[in-house]
Amino acid sequence: MAIKPWYKVATPREDLREGRPLDAAEFAVHLDHVRDGRAAVDYQDPERFFDRTYLTKSLILLASQVIRRLAGEVTETSAVFNMATQFGGGKTHAATLVYHLAKHGAQASGWTGVQTLLRAAGVNQVPAAATAVFVGTEFDSIRGRGGDDGTPKRMTPWGEIAFQLGGAAAFEQVARHDQEGTAPAGDVIRDFLPKDRPALILMDELMNYVSRSRKSGLSAQLYDFLHNLSETARGQRNCVLVVSIPASEMEMTAEDQSDYLRFKKMLDRLGKPVVMSAEAETSEIIRRRLFEWDLRAVGQDGRVLLTKDAVSTCNDYADWLLEHRQSIPAEFPVDDGRRQFGATYPFHPVVLSVFERKWQTLPRFQQTRGMLRLLAQWVSNAYLSGFKGAHRDGLIGLGTAPLDDPLFRRAMFEQLGEDRLEGAITTDIIGKPDSFAIRLDSAAVDTIKKARLHRKVATSIFFESSGGQQHKEASLAEIRLAVAEPGLEIGNVETVLEELQTNCYFLTSQNNRYRFSLTPNLNKLLSDRRANIKPPRIDERVRAEVQKVFASQAGVERVYFPECSNQVPDRPVIAIVVLAPDQGLGDAQTLAFIEQVTRDYGNSGRTYKSALIWSIPDAAASLLEEARKLLAWQDIDEEESDRLDEAQRHQLAQSLKKSERDLREAVWRTYKTIGLLGRDNQIRTIDLGLVHSSAADSLVGLILGRLRQDDEAVDSVNANFLVRNWPPALTEWSTKSVRDAFFASPRFPRLLVIDKLKDTIARGVASGVIAYAGKTPDGRYEPFFFEQDLDAAEIEFSDDLFIVTALEAKKCIEPPTLKYLEVHPDHASVEPGKSLAFTLKGLDQHGQEYPLGALNWSATGGEMTEAGVFRAGDEEGDYTVSAACGITRATVRIGVKRQETDPVDRRKVPPENPGINWSGQVPPQKWMNFYTKVLAKFVNSGALTVRVNVDVSPPGGLSAHQIEEFKAALSELGLASTVDGEFEANGHRRNMGHPGR
Repeated sequence: MAIKPWYKVATPREDLREGRPLDAAEFAVHLDHVRDGRAAVDYQDPERFFDRTYLTKSLILLASQVIRRLAGEVTETSAVFNMATQFGGGKTHAATLVYHLAKHGAQASGWTGVQTLLRAAGVNQVPAAATAVFVGTEFDSIRGRGGDDGTPKRMTPWGEIAFQLGGAAAFEQVARHDQEGTAPAGDVIRDFLPKDRPALILMDELMNYVSRSRKSGLSAQLYDFLHNLSETARGQRNCVLVVSIPASEMEMTAEDQSDYLRFKKMLDRLGKPVVMSAEAETSEIIRRRLFEWDLRAVGQDGRVLLTKDAVSTCNDYADWLLEHRQSIPAEFPVDDGRRQFGATYPFHPVVLSVFERKWQTLPRFQQTRGMLRLLAQWVSNAYLSGFKGAHRDGLIGLGTAPLDDPLFRRAMFEQLGEDRLEGAITTDIIGKPDSFAIRLDSAAVDTIKKARLHRKVATSIFFESSGGQQHKEASLAEIRLAVAEPGLEIGNVETVLEELQTNCYFLTSQNNRYRFSLTPNLNKLLSDRRANIKPPRIDERVRAEVQKVFASQAGVERVYFPECSNQVPDRPVIAIVVLAPDQGLGDAQTLAFIEQVTRDYGNSGRTYKSALIWSIPDAAASLLEEARKLLAWQDIDEEESDRLDEAQRHQLAQSLKKSERDLREAVWRTYKTIGLLGRDNQIRTIDLGLVHSSAADSLVGLILGRLRQDDEAVDSVNANFLVRNWPPALTEWSTKSVRDAFFASPRFPRLLVIDKLKDTIARGVASGVIAYAGKTPDGRYEPFFFEQDLDAAEIEFSDDLFIVTALEAKKCIEPPTLKYLEVHPDHASVEPGKSLAFTLKGLDQHGQEYPLGALNWSATGGEMTEAGVFRAGDEEGDYTVSAACGITRATVRIGVKRQETDPVDRRKVPPENPGINWSGQVPPQKWMNFYTKVLAKFVNSGALTVRVNVDVSPPGGLSAHQIEEFKAALSELGLASTVDGEFEANGHRRNMGHPGR
């Protein structure tokens, strides 16, 4: 079942749902504002305040002991409490909690969690107490308070506290001390403390007042007053003093630091130090403050009980970690994963732990207040974007931080202490339309794009490396944990990291540890260098790499980047023709160029068209860009490596290796199409698919493998293949022509190993499929090999050496004898008294025509002449006609029958297309095609007659030797050797007869 998005399970506060996250001041309430009734409602309304407060152990300890002391108990409690926090938050919240308790007394019994406090305190109800609040950032001893509102003028902390505890009467006890700026002693303090009820005195932000009052001497008097007040409170049974001293240590002067240590040492000696929140409870504090929960669904420990959907989500996330436990930090308690996720839901545990593990070392970071401010904006942004359909995250993960929101970035930079990383975030992560992580996500495969994985990984690195401020780093294991979610393909994290390293300008890495830096990395240097690489250098580098990838292979020629047809050899051997990178498949001129070069060789027709295998590039943009990048890295290495630090030199070395590998792979990806002459005599293209260097030793090997797969190329053929594809017009076939056919005719596959054809001929001779022979001038076969062993090394490819069919070979071994007679017509009908002529043809044992000697004709009826003419008698019937030549006989049937009279005129209808008669001039480069495409299909029909008119008239005439060669060649083919013109001794042409046929 799909995980339910967190925003459909957990409900943020109303202001966060409406996109109105309150300012940081909302999380930094002043006690003065609560006392005066002008604080935010979440703090001012005590019941609402308790509803949203998670009672941590430290809160329970402080509040229960304050209640116990106010109730008059002096054991297991203290009269003075010095509050501290781990990193800047929680003390004011704690002071507000005890203020509400003391202010409302028994009315507080029904508030959320108060019964827990009472049980811890061991009392039945909260005692109502007089309260006094002094906040150092609010009280000004120069202007003072009151005097113009009917109340006494108060100029000192002790005057203000006395007035708040007992009004004008109590202030009267310290009026002179207030006027003279002198701290009252214990006797005076006891006099202004109320006698009829307990007293709670809250003092916050003392260091601010101390720093401002040092010159007037009031800071020293405050120290004395605090000392005296603490001693006095310790002597009272129902008086409690709660003090918070700290200011930001970054803002302290040396004098501030000295005073701070004096105050702290005194309060620690006289009172009890209290740490207000612990790391283990921060998550519950935060989700109680930021989300609306059913307060009835609270466990015994005060923690919110999760719904079924929330528990299911936590379990799925924890189970994923169990499955991948070897890939995440060893310190994460995988076996306790379900509880870990449950404790922080709807946040991923890493979201909260990163602030505790990494950010707490930053001087300006405040634990509760800083986290609440950031997370409030985070939750509001994630909630609204989730409901707008931007994502369906099961948890609020570290990688989902809204770094694209300027308000969030500003709040984050306040915690970091500076904003110099603004450029790093907006350039590398998010904040601009062309931020690298955003661009990479949009161009990624669907699984990465939908997960927004580049953004999540980059954002996680930013937080895990403390924004680069403290040279902390994010390990690969930490990154995996930060982006962990059910269904995540963990290998995609490394893929994304590699892309980020290749592109980002401020991301640095070493030994699988990553961080964002304030200074640009080598990628920025690379970007600047790339812009200066000139196109000619790129083209030269690409061409060199292409030639390197197309490694040599035996029996295969390689032709690189031809510009005209005569640059591509016309030889009977496979040639892989590699086009230039700019001759892409999508360019119509490229296919036209391939067509033209395949057909022509210079000004002549190309003979070996099938020998050409074209390697055609796809769009070369990525190939050129990889070459540009490699050249830029090489320039950096040559010219700037001395200025790089050790880590950058290491990165440069790795980048050089990677860029060289990327360029090589780009060649493989680009040259993924081959072209060749198809069996239909048209250019055919083959897409090799997604190819890479691991697919074969070289692109040549990959191409040959695909040709083998498609039967476009073979290592060898058998002799029966030659017989099946024997030219119909030939009884003998020169071995040169046989070899050439594999590279000239598209009907033949291309031979990858030409010498294997010699093995084929030798095996065919031995098995009696073909014969191998030479030929003498008088037409005899010599030497002649048939049905005998023949060494392949003895085979030559020549116009003077032939292979001969088995039928023709047997004629050379067995002299022909008359074997069959064929009578034509083989059946007929004739009217009584009419005549019909028969003809006779003799065939030898090989099926070839054989000359006939004396013939003897006979018939069972009618008369038969010696010339083979049958004259029918008057009687109708079926008869036989026989012919004999020596001992060979043949018989056919003939019917004698009168013609029936038919009144209808049954004239024969001539065929629609009685035949073809064509004459014209055929260019030399198309002679072979003319035979294969026009004549070959009619050769076996018996109806094809070819008459050739040969006219050879070169400007300088022909020599007698050339004419004799011409006539000899005609004789070898069994054609008439007379020609229209020969040369006399004086060189003049003379007529010698009729045209040869």
